Amino acid sequence: MVKKLTVTLFGLSALVLAGCGTGEPAGQQPPPPAVEVAQVSAEPATLWRSFTGRVIAPETVELRPRVSGYIDQVSFAEGALVKRGDVLFTIDQRPYKARLRAAEADLQRVSSQLSFSEKQAGRAQQLLDSKAISREEYDRRIASRDAERAALSAAEAAVENARLDLQYTQVKAPISGQVSRALVTKGNLANADATLLTTLVSVDPMYVYFESDEQTFAESRRLLKADSAPTVHIGLAGESGCPHKGQLDFIDNRLNSHTGTIQFRAVVPNPEGTFKPGQFARVEMPIEKMDQAVLIDSKAVLTDQDRRYVYVVTQENLTERRPVQVGSRQGKRTVIRSGLQTGERIVVNGLQKIFFPGMPVVPEMVAQQGQGGSTQAAGH
Repeated sequence: MVKKLTVTLFGLSALVLAGCGTGEPAGQQPPPPAVEVAQVSAEPATLWRSFTGRVIAPETVELRPRVSGYIDQVSFAEGALVKRGDVLFTIDQRPYKARLRAAEADLQRVSSQLSFSEKQAGRAQQLLDSKAISREEYDRRIASRDAERAALSAAEAAVENARLDLQYTQVKAPISGQVSRALVTKGNLANADATLLTTLVSVDPMYVYFESDEQTFAESRRLLKADSAPTVHIGLAGESGCPHKGQLDFIDNRLNSHTGTIQFRAVVPNPEGTFKPGQFARVEMPIEKMDQAVLIDSKAVLTDQDRRYVYVVTQENLTERRPVQVGSRQGKRTVIRSGLQTGERIVVNGLQKIFFPGMPVVPEMVAQQGQGGSTQAAGH
């Protein structure tokens, strides 16, 4: 039994020695890891920022009748595009036609009375000159003429008012745009200035309102001063990116003290009716133009509590931890305000292989993501 145990231990020792003989020598360091590096460069760039906005129609009308009556006809297809002046609703016109005829008849009566009074006043002047009537009778006839003239003006106003009321029985579109559904249908009573018949919104162009925080507004002030109507990019839900272009045409005159934001407005063409009032929209607005901007791959920027840093590869292929001051993120790249110089190499892939500053690496040069493209905002 002892003999067998001795043979077994001897065999294990031989195997261990054989394994040690074929492995690496004790204490030998592993080779430096390979990492991908990119060269820092500067380029002209326009920096953008993203905001969330809402689509608003420039003109919105709640259609209400100016006269009361029963709806006699609805003359539009719900949801259709209408032109300014199109008749949308007709209120029963018979009572208003009758009132117009009565007003016109009263006008004729007053006009006839005025003609008689003017003749009486003319004769009164002749009779007064010949002392055939008293001064009192003369004054009475002149006053009667003046009263009939006033009655004629009132009768003419009554006719005009009756004619307007008759015109108001046709409720017309005050603007061109898209009409909503009919809220009151044929046969129902509509009260003047009270009953909501339908709503109408303009469709081309459309407004997009969005709000910016105070710091972003301060950053963009120089650019906005140089270009009072910069182009903004707009995207809707379900769309990739921001394919629509609009013009910034309004900045509010004060900041909201409750939210610390200021309101912006962009106007966007809408010939196809893509934009609908009430929609949410993504708005990308330029906030700064830089002649020489240093932008690097965002993956290269690391965080240590509240500090940002990158790994720079020296000429000796050693890693150096470099603190940087970062700006806004633009797409897949980040603006570096300070800490890097053009021509330096930074690690963009393989950062997990670096365990400490000064560690040797094998750099493999690659191009930065997004280099040479436009700098678009990744988010706000």
